[in-house]
Amino acid sequence: MASSAIIEIVSPGGPEDAAMEKDEIEGAVLHALEVSLEAQLRAVKRLRAGPREAKAARKGTSQIDMVHDVLRRAGKPLHVSAIIERVEKLHGFKLERESIVSTLVKKVNRGDRFVRTDKNVFALKGGE
Repeated sequence: MASSAIIEIVSPGGPEDAAMEKDEIEGAVLHALEVSLEAQLRAVKRLRAGPREAKAARKGTSQIDMVHDVLRRAGKPLHVSAIIERVEKLHGFKLERESIVSTLVKKVNRGDRFVRTDKNVFALKGGE
């Protein structure tokens, strides 16, 4: 028995198989240590680089949320022109007519939050 071996591996295939198993175990342990040390090194490099710039927080409300707010406040279906006017008054944002109509139609077709009551007239689904 070798004095440097911590674990004696007994293999049914004899000492040659035991040596191979020992080498595989040592390789796996060394690989795990290497991966761990690499992760630690990356962490140290990040800390040395200083604080990262924070990502800019999303400012304001999405356009579709503004439309939802306008329709909720109105409590009734509105023509897209009235929606655009009210969004500009309430939220200070000028919506692009084609873009918002396209988005609303897609939401209506998906059954998501809005219904179409007439041509270019939209309301909240279920009168939310």
